[in-house]
Amino acid sequence: MNASHSNANAGRYWLASMGLFLALAGAAFTYGLWGAWQKAEETRHWVATPCRIVSSRIVSARPSPQSNIEHRVELRYRFDFGGQSLFGSHIKRVEGPTAHKAEATKKLEAYPVGLETTCWVNPADPQQTVLKHSGRGALYSIWFPILFVIGGLGMAWNALRRRR
Repeated sequence: MNASHSNANAGRYWLASMGLFLALAGAAFTYGLWGAWQKAEETRHWVATPCRIVSSRIVSARPSPQSNIEHRVELRYRFDFGGQSLFGSHIKRVEGPTAHKAEATKKLEAYPVGLETTCWVNPADPQQTVLKHSGRGALYSIWFPILFVIGGLGMAWNALRRRR
C-alpha cells in the first residue's frame, strides 16, 4: 500500500465520519422536534371543560442579584371534572417568565378574574390542565433537520463507496 492510497482512504473515512456526524445531529434534532409536536398535539385530545378564572396576577422577581427582573402570570381557575371541583393554574403546557412586563400584562388581560372560558383537562390525570394549546411550529420546521440526515448519509455513502 503506498502513501497516496493511504491518504485517500484517510480522507474518505474523514468525510464518511463527518457525514455520519451530520446525519446523527440531524436525527437528534428531528427527534426533539417530533417530541415537541407530540406534546403540543396531546392537549388537543384532552376533554374541553368549562372553567372560571378565580385569581390572576403578575409576579415579578429577580432570580439573582445580577439578573433582570422576570415577570410571570400566575392565575388560578376552577372547573368541575368527574364529579369534583378542581383548580388549574397553567395557561399553556410549557410556560416561562418574560423580561417584558408589557408582555405579561397583555397575557394577564386575556384572563381577567370572573372570565368564563374553556380549559382542557387530561382525563388520565385531571390535575393536568391548560387554557391554551401549544403551537404546532415544531412539525412545520421538522423538514430542516431531516435535510441534514439525508445530506449526511449521502455524504457518508459517497465517501465510502468504491471508486474505480
